[in-house]
Amino acid sequence: MGTIFWDLDGTLTDPKPGITGSVIKALQDLGIAAPKADDLEWVIGPALLWSFEKLGAPDPDAALAAYRRHYTTGGGMYNCMVYDRIPEVLDQLVQSRAMHIATAKPHAYARKITEHFGLSKHMTHEFGPELDGTRNDKAELLAHALTITGNDPANCVMIGDRHYDMNAARANNMAFIAVGWGYGGQDDLSDADAHVQTPDELPGAVGSLIG
Repeated sequence: MGTIFWDLDGTLTDPKPGITGSVIKALQDLGIAAPKADDLEWVIGPALLWSFEKLGAPDPDAALAAYRRHYTTGGGMYNCMVYDRIPEVLDQLVQSRAMHIATAKPHAYARKITEHFGLSKHMTHEFGPELDGTRNDKAELLAHALTITGNDPANCVMIGDRHYDMNAARANNMAFIAVGWGYGGQDDLSDADAHVQTPDELPGAVGSLIG
């Protein structure tokens, strides 16, 4: 049985309203001019502490704390949607694959989201960084996940929308499938082992890479 590691934001769910809205409110709290939501799509994927550094926050930790306050208590966490056809594809794949989450979102939040939207029932494990930033690097996170699951990376595939996902897969000798939705439009994903434009293409792509 081959194993799938799923990215969450931009792959299984579209989190743009909740994430960008919470970033904007956090910057406003700190008196920093905030870009419009459409100009903040690049923050979806990497660790937000790094994103606040790029946004020029003098104290990225304070910005992250403000973000988390808005995200968890202001409705941002659940202000997202599962992409069309993802539930049906998960129902199909779970019949023959072990599946895990590997996300840059802290697992304390990710697990609430996957439970809320009915995704957790398909997953054996759900991996994400700690709230203190431990394993913010996705390659390190995926290496940790492999240690916990004992999966052979040669029989695993990472599915995601950003170069962070691809680089993590490569660092761990794992195949990578790039999805054509999500927020990787500006990323160079040409080195992916497979590209899909719709969720319904995923079972065939997975089967071609890990049997």
